[in-house]
Parts: sequence; structure tokens; C-alpha cells
Amino acid sequence: MNINNILETIRMIEEEKLDIRTITMGISLIDCIDSDGDRCREKIYNKIVSSAKDLVKVGREIENEFGIPIVNKRVSVTQISIIAGATNEDDYIKFAQTLDKAAQDLEIDFIGGFSALVQKGCTKGDKILIKSIPKALALTEKVCASVNVGSTKCGINMDVIKEMGDIIKETAELTKESNGFGCAKLVVFCNAVEDNPFMAGAFHGIGEEDKVINVGVSGPGVVQRALEKVKGQPFDVVADTIKNTAFKVTRMGQLVGYESSKRLGVPFGIVDLSLAPTPTVGDSVADILEEMGLEVVGTHGTTAALALLNDAVKKGGVMACSRVGGLSGAFIPVSEDAGMINSVIKGALNLEKLEAMTAVCSVGLDMIAVSGDTSSETISAMIADEAAIGMINNKTTAVRIIPAPGCNVGDMVEFGGLLGRAPVMEVNKYSSELFIKRGGKIPAPIHSFKN
Repeated sequence: MNINNILETIRMIEEEKLDIRTITMGISLIDCIDSDGDRCREKIYNKIVSSAKDLVKVGREIENEFGIPIVNKRVSVTQISIIAGATNEDDYIKFAQTLDKAAQDLEIDFIGGFSALVQKGCTKGDKILIKSIPKALALTEKVCASVNVGSTKCGINMDVIKEMGDIIKETAELTKESNGFGCAKLVVFCNAVEDNPFMAGAFHGIGEEDKVINVGVSGPGVVQRALEKVKGQPFDVVADTIKNTAFKVTRMGQLVGYESSKRLGVPFGIVDLSLAPTPTVGDSVADILEEMGLEVVGTHGTTAALALLNDAVKKGGVMACSRVGGLSGAFIPVSEDAGMINSVIKGALNLEKLEAMTAVCSVGLDMIAVSGDTSSETISAMIADEAAIGMINNKTTAVRIIPAPGCNVGDMVEFGGLLGRAPVMEVNKYSSELFIKRGGKIPAPIHSFKN
């Protein structure tokens, strides 16, 4: 490290909003399986607390020593549908409360893994967990849930998608005092990955080690400032500038990952090199796209600009770290990105354009508020569309939609913190009810057969 490298890093942190979005400890709960629910929950609590007891302390030490902000300290666990499925209990709310108690005692920000993977079908545990989601999220503060409803290999489980529309509506109603906040902790996936450190979709896959440290980086502001220096230059220069910047950001994530791993005595897993925005002005993916020449995000050219950004981030990050994983790319959550919010308010960005953008970025329709009277069938159809994009393109897509109770198009819904505020967006007025009522499975695409 020379003096210029050090000064550049300081500037990236102080002026360009660079941070490490999260260090997430993944913890396997396979060895906590027990036919007795009480014993199982006791094992779960003890395993999580003993494994992650120093996570927050180590995160703060690294922040202080290196001057790198680490915004969140989190835990992800094996999907609870597997662990709780060994018991004879008919709801898993107590399991969610056990996770919440562990999170509260550890002083972490969120805990993920109240999850089920049902792309091909449901076990008893999957069915019970899905039905438990609304009350579980209403009765806990830090627990996050996810359900994987499709994959390129298996196709799309439309029976579960139909049910998830009802689950999301019920979750919103049970958390109406906080504008449907429970839905902000619930993600519906296609092609979910096992090493994702970002909430609300994080869970610890069964193919992972017993314990592992995964890091999620951020840095939209850094990329935007870098592009300001190449204003008006060709897209080749734009792509190279983003790659070089992503390289630097990922190096910092790798440093934090290795340090966390060493100090906690837990193997280092991956760096998720996603550009994750925050509600803070100057920390926006939308601002990066507008720096490329778009007057407002949502206008023609937006999808092409996002495709370039996503690809360049991946290329730069992969060169910086051999352990890249998770989702990796660019996130476009509406409520968490000041530029996206501004575009919606101006009328430049709608749900249909966001859906098109999800075909070329990291996730999907993320942190989007819609009117509280939006039907469950319409929500299910949104999920089906996103799952289809993920399945056909062999990529991860997701839906985190919030039907805000009592709110109408144009209202602003406040969530606070990193979750920000969301303008209630207009939804297509025509019905998808008969489409969703069909149920069954949408078969996997022909290119899924690669064996």
C-alpha cells in the first residue's frame, strides 16, 4: 500500500459512501435436529449464540482498526423447514421466536433462514413453515423469511406461488401498524443461492460448511464518482472504469472477510460484490445509470445501461477475489435507493420497466410498495413473471413486494433505516385471477437438460 492507495481508500469511505454492507455468519443447524420441539429449539439457540457470540464485537474491532464502516452484522441458518420438519409440531412460530431471541441476545441486525425450498414440491415441514410465515414475521423483529418457488432445473411451482400471494397479503395485514413491514422481511425466489449474505433472502445452504463468514460489499457512490471523471467518453471506457472500481471495492470486502474469518476462527466463504444502495443521497444505483447519460432512470436505454453496469461489476470483482459468490451485481430496490424513488415520483419508472430491468441485474422486484387492496392473485402473478425471467435466463430473481395496508398510489410508506421509504406504485388494473387459479407446475425450459 502506498500513500495514494491509502488516501484513495479514505476518500472512498468519507466522500463516496463506501461501506461493507454486511458480514454474515452462516451456521448449519443440521446437528440440532430433534423430534422433540423444545429440545430442538434449545439446541438451535445454543448453537447460534455460541457460534456468533463474538460476531458484533469483531465487526466493531475491524471498523475501528481499518476505518471501514460495516453497516450490518447478521446470521443465516439452515432453512428451518428442514430442521423443524423432524418434529410433530403443526406450526413453527416458536422456532421463529427462538431465532429472534438469539438475534436479540447477540445484538445482530437480522437473522435469515426461516425458509423453504419448494421449487419441485413441498415436504410436510415446507407446508407448515409457509403457513407460519405471516404470524412468525409479525411476532418477531429480526427474523427474515424466504421461499424458493422455481429454478432453471426444475421449473416453477405455481401451486406455491398461488399460496404466496395469500401469505404476503396476510403478512401485510398482521403488520399493518408498521405499514406492512413484515413483507419487507419476506422474499420469494427463483434460483435461490446457498451463500447469499443479504437479507431478507439469506439462508445457510446444506452444501455449506458447518460455519462460514460471507461478506456483502456496497459502493454505488464510489462507482458514480468514478464515472464523473469519464463523462462523455465511449461505453468501452465506462465499462473499464466500472471494472477497475469494482476491483478496489471487492478487495476491501476480501480484507474484511479474511480478518473476520481469522478473528472468529470460522472459515471464509465468499464476497458478494453487489452494488447495494441505501436511502442516503449519493449512494444510488439509479445515479450511476443517470451518470451514463440517462436523463432519468426508466427512460429508454435504462436496461442497456444496467446490463453494462452489472456485467462490469462482476468482471472487476472476480479479478479481485477468487471467492466471489452470493448474488453479485447491482441491486435495484426502490425504497432503498433515493434515485429510484425520485424516478418513480417523476413518473419515469413503473413496474413494467422495473421488471424488464430485472432481466439483466442481480435480483428482481425488490422493496416495492403497492396499494393495500392489490389482490393476492395479482401479487402471485408478479412472482410468476419474475420466476419466469429467472428460470429462462438461469439467474436468481426475487420478489419483495409490500401491499401497504390503507395506502393508495402516490402515498409514501416509511420503513426507516436501510429500508428507507417507498412510493406506492401503480399496478396493472386487469386481472390475473384465472391464470393463477390453474396451479400446477410450469415445466423447466429445454436448456435445463444439460446432463
